[in-house]
Amino acid sequence: MFSKIFYYIKNLPECLPLILDNKARLQSSDKRQGKLLLCGCGGVFTEPSTNNSFCTESKECLEYQLVCKTDEYEVRHYSPTRWVSTDAEAYFMGVGAAMAFRRLFQYITGANDAGIQMEMTAPVLVKIPEETKMWEPAIYTLNFPLPAAYQEKPPAPTNDKLYFTEMPEMDVYVRSYGGWMLSVTSRLHAHLLTKELERVRASYNRSYHYGVGYDSPLKLLNRHNEVWYVAEGDPVYGHTDLFLISPFLCVTPTPLYGT
Repeated sequence: MFSKIFYYIKNLPECLPLILDNKARLQSSDKRQGKLLLCGCGGVFTEPSTNNSFCTESKECLEYQLVCKTDEYEVRHYSPTRWVSTDAEAYFMGVGAAMAFRRLFQYITGANDAGIQMEMTAPVLVKIPEETKMWEPAIYTLNFPLPAAYQEKPPAPTNDKLYFTEMPEMDVYVRSYGGWMLSVTSRLHAHLLTKELERVRASYNRSYHYGVGYDSPLKLLNRHNEVWYVAEGDPVYGHTDLFLISPFLCVTPTPLYGT
């Protein structure tokens, strides 16, 4: 505890202007250039960057800007993108995702009005509703990001259960984990992420979260999965150790358009 207090006091000259005048700083020219203005008060803050080191099996991976990172989660900024989507009703996320995956895979392997075969992209997003009961089925939405060449004019699916989704520009809270993305593991890490977000008093969409997978079923080792919650308003990175800096805002960087 005392070491943390010493750290904050030592960095107070840098952190205090942000706390007192964050709004003005967000409107500065540095922000328009995409530079982060936050000092490192216990977190890691970097220049906006795209990091897909864990996306190893796909030629095209969804790009993002890393806004900030803590021991428990990351804040990322995503630009608008178009996805192909389908819904499946099931009691368990894994069952619904498997049903939906087949339809989407058929679409990218030629089941479209142009007969075009596309490369598999990453990540795969599963939209998971929060208010579900064990004895009731839920609607799970599976999403593939369309390749860059088909972002503007994708071929229409021949299966009427498929549709296109326009993902808006957004900031997301991300928790990463290894192993397999199963119903139980996804729920566990969603719970751990929301627990931390509540601790720092973050504002986020509580009606659903995304289960995010990057690897094919054939990959056995070094798998990478994520849980996403969409931030509402400015994303937050906070501390409860000292009320003086709890919470403070992460800067939203200049958007990167395209995939």
